[in-house]
Amino acid sequence: MLVAGVDSSTQSCKVVIRDASTGELVREGRASHPDGTEVHPDAWWSALQEAVAQAGGLDDVAAAAVAGQQHGMVCLDEHGEVVRPALLWNDTRSAGAANELIEELGGAQAWADAVGLVPVASFTITKLRWLARNEPDAADRTAAVCLPHDWLTWKLAGAPGLDALRTDRSDASGTGYWSAATGAYRPDLLRHAFDREPIVPVVLGPTEPAGALPSGAPLGPGAGDNAAAGLGAGALPGDVVVSIGTSGTVFSVADTPAADPTGIVAGFADCTGRFLPLVCTLNAARVLDAAAALLGVDHDELSRLALSAPAGADGLVLVPYLEGERTPNRPLSTGSVHGLTLGTSTPAHLARAAVEGMLCALADGLDALVAQGSTVNRVVLVGGGARSEAVRRIAPEVFGCPVVVPPPGEYVADGAARQAAWIAMGGAEPPAWAGGAVEQYEEKPVPHIRERYAAARDHILDRLA
Repeated sequence: MLVAGVDSSTQSCKVVIRDASTGELVREGRASHPDGTEVHPDAWWSALQEAVAQAGGLDDVAAAAVAGQQHGMVCLDEHGEVVRPALLWNDTRSAGAANELIEELGGAQAWADAVGLVPVASFTITKLRWLARNEPDAADRTAAVCLPHDWLTWKLAGAPGLDALRTDRSDASGTGYWSAATGAYRPDLLRHAFDREPIVPVVLGPTEPAGALPSGAPLGPGAGDNAAAGLGAGALPGDVVVSIGTSGTVFSVADTPAADPTGIVAGFADCTGRFLPLVCTLNAARVLDAAAALLGVDHDELSRLALSAPAGADGLVLVPYLEGERTPNRPLSTGSVHGLTLGTSTPAHLARAAVEGMLCALADGLDALVAQGSTVNRVVLVGGGARSEAVRRIAPEVFGCPVVVPPPGEYVADGAARQAAWIAMGGAEPPAWAGGAVEQYEEKPVPHIRERYAAARDHILDRLA
């Protein structure tokens, strides 16, 4: 029995076809998405069709599920047509709207109590407020609002009407108008932000079908990308997953919801019925891309250079807010380099500072999870950035705990496939798939790396305050 998992990420669409019982990869496909923070959903649909074709089609699968980038605002008119290009999670034009919404509800604590998160530019509710204020004609035409993975699932089911839109707990929990703690929408918040109440997808349980493929095979409810990655990586209680992709995320599987009034930890749900407290940074693997481009080297050479420099890069610190930042919430900030001297003006020092700066930003997220009650036995490192030897070896020095790196894989797509197998096979829990051999890295913590980073970071935040 075969199942299909889809990862519609910011940069591309990946499709994996796996054996439902063992998880063995049978075939796969991939297609690129256009760059930008505003993308027409038709581009995702075209990429999905191309990736499915490369993967040999879906006619022989027993079930399929779609995971995708969170928070993106997809607006549909009464006929199901896209009203305007979708604003993606990394579009920061709604930063002002986020501040307005926080103030209007009575502060950050009120939002944390209501929906388990505090609005920032990433979340869908802030984008809806921006749309209502800046494009009122488009807002007036909006009959339904959904998320990228919801829309793709709906399209795979034949776009049967707005009332057939479906989503899952994990993605709904990132909108700002659905509460993981109560399992219910907050239509009052939606109306307050958007001045109207559009149709929103029905939120399904972990194994409830969201429709069917033309073959009749059921479609799973899908998931947000981080929840799917946790399922695909087989994260256990006490594990903290650090995913280094376009964005950086730090999250754990929990039995109770989080409600952090600082807004650092988002109180998301996972895709198994549990919860997924999560910290997200806007700048992750692209920090390595930028450093490699600046030095005129490829990623292997960047890694070699970084490992040839001493821990702490002799005081050179890179604060990696290259595209603004979400954690801390500084959407208009920029990156900066501190401690530049004649001695640290070398490619090796800059390479080391780039790796350490990216990891320190993620370590701040790890601290925030611990402050919310998460237990950290080990860090599971996934994502494209985890393929860097320098990242793998420096991470335990920065995080202060053992780091486990599973084999490279498409963990978001694999999580979607595992959800599809759960639906196809039944059972109280997802099927147990045997993973490949993991690599474990243990190094003594080097506290001065984070101490110097914190001083440079706080200097920036004080200047911007």
